[in-house]
Amino acid sequence: MTGPRRAADDGSTDHPALRAALAAAVEDTLVYDLDGIGRQYAALCTELPGVAVRFAMKSCPVDEVLGHLARLGSGFDAASPQEVVQALRTGVPPGLVHYGNTIKSDRDIREAYRLGVRDFATDSPEDVAAIAEHAPGSRVFCRIATTGEGALWGLSRKFGCSPEDAPQVLGAARAAGLVPSGLSLHVGSQQMTAEAWLAAVDSLAAVLEALGRRGIAPDRINLGGGLPALGVLDRRGRPLVPPLDKMFTAIREGMERLRAVSAGPLDFLLEPGRHLVADHGAIRAHVARLTSRRRLDGALERWLYLSCGKFNGLYEIDQLQYRLEFPTHSGGQFVDAVVAGPTCDSDDAYAREGGPVPVPRALASGDPVWVHSCGAYATAYTTRGFNGFAPLPYTCVGGRVPDGADA
Repeated sequence: MTGPRRAADDGSTDHPALRAALAAAVEDTLVYDLDGIGRQYAALCTELPGVAVRFAMKSCPVDEVLGHLARLGSGFDAASPQEVVQALRTGVPPGLVHYGNTIKSDRDIREAYRLGVRDFATDSPEDVAAIAEHAPGSRVFCRIATTGEGALWGLSRKFGCSPEDAPQVLGAARAAGLVPSGLSLHVGSQQMTAEAWLAAVDSLAAVLEALGRRGIAPDRINLGGGLPALGVLDRRGRPLVPPLDKMFTAIREGMERLRAVSAGPLDFLLEPGRHLVADHGAIRAHVARLTSRRRLDGALERWLYLSCGKFNGLYEIDQLQYRLEFPTHSGGQFVDAVVAGPTCDSDDAYAREGGPVPVPRALASGDPVWVHSCGAYATAYTTRGFNGFAPLPYTCVGGRVPDGADA
């Protein structure tokens, strides 16, 4: 985390409606700016025209957020029957919901199929057999593994088969009466390089050519998630500045390359999560205490304890930092402090790698603190109340659907 000396580089967390809601809050709450999310969605559609969006629900399973994205034309990437049910509550047809999790039990497959889902991700012959038995005739996407290099969370071990095995997986799907509809991958969450997308296209192109030799012609490519948030910091408090323009160029050029090697027409899907919501959510928290004490080596160390931390809103503090703002302390002297959450768990502390964080010396218990760019995964990872600290309630502001948006 960092103090108020640094503003968000793109200003995305400084939208007046979001700031007004934070200022109006007298209790801790998580605020989502629906209009900001809508602008981000529109910008993504402009950069990648014709690409179907399937919002990754796991990043923000908030009904108001999902409903707003559905009104704008988004579909959903679900990872469980429970998420399928939540997606369908927005009013989207089942055809706009796909089951993107390669890990699913027989029961989960049956339930998703009963709910109308016909698109399933897979990465193994065993999963293919289960889909064929419990969701007959469905379309399957074979997920290809990636290295995850360049991402804060690589996602390189648990999901995806090797590119060499993908033709066998889709061949088994065809033999089992399923539709070998497509390929999918994920370049890693909070991906910071355009090179990751170039490498992904290389893998996809090789698999498409191999499938063509087997007489299998996928009609869709799911490019997965990975597009980054813009307003977060690295663990040393430095801005994470992803080369978005280069990423979008790599994706656009990659789609053209894949169309050129495909045996048939190709449509494309994308599963953004944090890219749409992270910078348009912020927490109104408060100071529990600013303290000072000596360590065992004799050095004096200050600690700023906040009312929220790893277990109630800031789960991702192990890999990134959030920008802090102290709205009642715009001036005065600053001191360095380690920032931590309210629980008695030693993991509930952060900003250590880059050293202490500058905070106002005059902070007092109860003073408001605004935590920016935490709209992704804040609600999804929150515990039910570790140590008795309740999950944060949330507020949504805005939500106007622009004229001409898909209904």
